[in-house]
Amino acid sequence: MPFPSSPKDRDRPWVMRTYAGHSSPAESNALYRRNLAKGQTGLSVAFDLPTQTGYDPDDELAVGEVGKVGVPVTHIGDMRALFDGIPLDEMNTSMTINATAMWLLALYQAVAEEHGHDVSTLAGTTQNDIIKEYLSRGTYVFPPGPSMRLITDMVAYTVTAMPKWNPINICSYHLQEAGATPVQEIAYAMSTAIAVLDSVRDSGQVPQERFGEVVARISFFVNAGVRFVEEMCKMRAFTQLWDELTQERYGVQDPKHRRFRYGVQVNSLGLTEAQPENNVQRIVLEMLAVTLSKDARARAVQLPAWNEALGLPRPWDQQWSLRLQQVLAYETDLLEYDDLFTGSVVVEKKVAELVEGARAEIARVQEMGGAVAAVESGYMKGQLVGSLAERRRRMESGDDVVVGVNRFDTTEPNPLTADLDTAIMVVDPAVEAAAQRAVQEWRAARDPEPVERALAALREAAGSDVNLMEATLQCARAGVTTGEWAGVLREVFGEYRAPTGVAAAAGSGEADETLVRVRERVRATGEELGGRLRFLVGKPGLDGHSNGAEQIAVRARDAGFEVVYQGIRLTPAQIVSAAVEEDVHVVGLSVLSGSHLQVVPAVLQGLREAGLDDVPVVVGGIIPDSDARRLREQGVARVFTPKDFGLNDIMGQVVDVVREANGLDERVPAPA
Repeated sequence: MPFPSSPKDRDRPWVMRTYAGHSSPAESNALYRRNLAKGQTGLSVAFDLPTQTGYDPDDELAVGEVGKVGVPVTHIGDMRALFDGIPLDEMNTSMTINATAMWLLALYQAVAEEHGHDVSTLAGTTQNDIIKEYLSRGTYVFPPGPSMRLITDMVAYTVTAMPKWNPINICSYHLQEAGATPVQEIAYAMSTAIAVLDSVRDSGQVPQERFGEVVARISFFVNAGVRFVEEMCKMRAFTQLWDELTQERYGVQDPKHRRFRYGVQVNSLGLTEAQPENNVQRIVLEMLAVTLSKDARARAVQLPAWNEALGLPRPWDQQWSLRLQQVLAYETDLLEYDDLFTGSVVVEKKVAELVEGARAEIARVQEMGGAVAAVESGYMKGQLVGSLAERRRRMESGDDVVVGVNRFDTTEPNPLTADLDTAIMVVDPAVEAAAQRAVQEWRAARDPEPVERALAALREAAGSDVNLMEATLQCARAGVTTGEWAGVLREVFGEYRAPTGVAAAAGSGEADETLVRVRERVRATGEELGGRLRFLVGKPGLDGHSNGAEQIAVRARDAGFEVVYQGIRLTPAQIVSAAVEEDVHVVGLSVLSGSHLQVVPAVLQGLREAGLDDVPVVVGGIIPDSDARRLREQGVARVFTPKDFGLNDIMGQVVDVVREANGLDERVPAPA
């Protein structure tokens, strides 16, 4: 068997990354060094939620969130520590950051300048896709208009100053996590691209003759699910539509500028807590879907770890994911052949179906006024919530088989999870206190005059139409903190609360026998208590992954509850206030960021202080067994995790909880 004709392709088939960052800049720096030594060829930085949403570690809203889902970067000193000893001019660095992307890029550039690097040679990507934040991850800060301005200014700046940098990575990955079908994933990603490119074009900051360079720096970050053929065809459809769009709408003639450039994080939504060892083969199949077709092969791939449904992966788990890529790239003959699917009747038919469906949905969004208008109206969010509800229905009914969950669920004892407390990584609670002290010491030690001048210049620039990148760089160099930079922009731009999509989402179709029984129990229990049962679904802290909370809210509504759901990013005090005002019978809290041991007890205490000791609390999220025991000991009535996939069963248990709390008979009889 011959080796590939290009040894270079074999040496570097695609950029290999693991998405990583936790605890502190120093800890994350050590992790990056280890991963690079193991053969990783690029860095993918995960930031914690306070950094992503523009808060310092000592802010009230940051409690319980510091260092949990990524690394806290609060000022230029943190960025120095994060990349200490790592040559930025040799790196391809991906930063998963959106609302505060301009700020993190400015910190990165400022540190590179301190190292004497030529800024124009820096290569990497800022995700910077705010549209999908309103639809899925929830780490938006500002309203859509000002958010699009920040993106536009970054695109215009990098085209000249940092021509190797991808200023936006349009991220359909999280759309699929939020329920998007392949057609919706393609259509909403393309609609986002249209919104960004139209905004850059209309801003007048880039001359028309250079617009091809703008298009050439737009990259995409997609999801690859386990439906192997469909996902591979999706990437071919993406490629075809992007070439068509950039040539016809924007007049880009150079084929190199029109190339569809994308990276992949394979699916996390499909990772299971039950029999988590099965996640390994899922990850491999999903990786094949975006590497096997040469004409639509990903340029960068990062894989989740097998145990992400259980908690934060350890370095060993991340190494395992990296080795999956390396075996595929270096041991197989994947890179030795031209595209394997050219001329396939099956593939061509499926691609044509996806293209036709995506064109129709893109046209529908454009008729509404584009992606921003479709966000503000709640249309796209409602479509995704409805799609995810249908996916859950198929899984619960058994129409979609999930091995180890709704079929083939008997198992031998699993040595990988024999000791769950060591099967995942736990962030030391002292990390948050250390970060709080560190930022306070930073503020006290810096020269206040440059900080005040920089923030005043930022405020003035934000109130005008000048490009905000230069004022942001001035803030970075002066020692401004993340919370201070975002705070000024909050003053000027205001904040925003996106539509939840719950009201617009269709239910789960015709009620099955289980749902009918739950509805009767909800109705009967409400009558016993003198009214309709009221269920408050709350998202405490900065965790914006609201898919689970939305599905609970939709199913609770279908089951007959009166549902109170106010969206993401609430303080415990706000949740308690809503419970009092709405006179609810039960409170459900959804936490996926690992902050459950901080935010849930705060809600429990608040309810007690408000005289609502008799209102039971249930919690859902990625919660290890040992933490679940602690929460129950503190008064939580039930803890649900990803293994509890049956929403009707969860609704039934919520009724049980309400009855127990109110001293009613154990169970209201189900109808015959």
